[in-house]
Amino acid sequence: MLEISKSIQNLDNIDIADNIFHYDYNTKHLLSLIAAGLSVDDPSYMSSFRSFEGEAFENFVYEKLLRYAQKDENIAKFVLKGFHQNKHKAYANTLSISEKEQIVYRTKSREISEFDAMFVTRDNELYFVEMTLVKNVLKLRKRLRKKKALLEIIFPNYEIKALIILNDGATGTKQFPDYCKVWFTKEFSATDVLEYIIAKDKRKLLPKEKIKGGCMIEAHELKLHPFRYYNTMSWITKTIRSHKKHIIDINFLMTFKVQRYHDLYNKFYIGYLSIENAKDLLKLTNEYKEDQRVIVALEKKHSDEIILTYYIQTGRKRLYLYTIEEGKITKEKKDPYGITVTEVFHSNKQMDSSYELSLQHIKVIKKLLKDRFLQGKKGA
Repeated sequence: MLEISKSIQNLDNIDIADNIFHYDYNTKHLLSLIAAGLSVDDPSYMSSFRSFEGEAFENFVYEKLLRYAQKDENIAKFVLKGFHQNKHKAYANTLSISEKEQIVYRTKSREISEFDAMFVTRDNELYFVEMTLVKNVLKLRKRLRKKKALLEIIFPNYEIKALIILNDGATGTKQFPDYCKVWFTKEFSATDVLEYIIAKDKRKLLPKEKIKGGCMIEAHELKLHPFRYYNTMSWITKTIRSHKKHIIDINFLMTFKVQRYHDLYNKFYIGYLSIENAKDLLKLTNEYKEDQRVIVALEKKHSDEIILTYYIQTGRKRLYLYTIEEGKITKEKKDPYGITVTEVFHSNKQMDSSYELSLQHIKVIKKLLKDRFLQGKKGA
């Protein structure tokens, strides 16, 4: 079941007309490099072209999957995107289509996850699809856990699986989890698409071939279990800190349900340090105000180890992350439009004085997390 077709494996374009040329591509930067006469061997050109080529590969394979789904009797529902679907606004707290016509799940203000493609089989399996040209799939493996956790939460009646589509030569695929099915295609090239984009006298394209009917559905038609992103995050923060005897409820944290949420959120916010208490811990000078809070989070690493990380938000869009690993302190400025900025802002408003932590609390929490991680490794 779900075996790659020769047509997809060989990237045959005979059945997709000129559809690949009808997509919108983010080529502004690439075209500026071409206009400046940059060599194709220049690292800046190569990076920009590779990004564009990844877009083209995703569109090409999506077109092939549409036709694969039409013929495969075991596929019950296939989610439309791009120009194949009817344009709708992006709905909050459900699957929908973004302004860029991609399949997304979003809160009111932020996209939580984006999916290259999605379909449901008659065996009650929901597959999300990842297509990429990268040769080393380490970063891709990290993204899978978050996407799977989200889909398990909003689609509890489906078994969640992943279809990964790569070019020949990709490495690290044996380390994918068991729920992943991997397809390999021949090497992809988007040179013909770029040539069409930059051509002064563009050839006349065949009309778009839109796929409708059969198993094809709109994203919002997949019925899901209600999930409120920030409400759930607040509930976890409150419950972790509500134990009558201990500073955090480690047993609650390590339950299967909460750890699945941890896979999705990646970090839980559990309290704050005063700037005075954080000075020695994070080697701060006097760059922050005396009343500044340092938000403390439990971050889940890809190894499943949970560590403490620290956030300092000095403005609505200005957020710094401090990490301590093996005694080394790292400071990182977070994306002002990323969801972490909104999460920290939301959590900070939730925390009254009862959430204040001391340096002794930090030591206790670190020991609890370390002991539980080592315990888990012994039992594995």
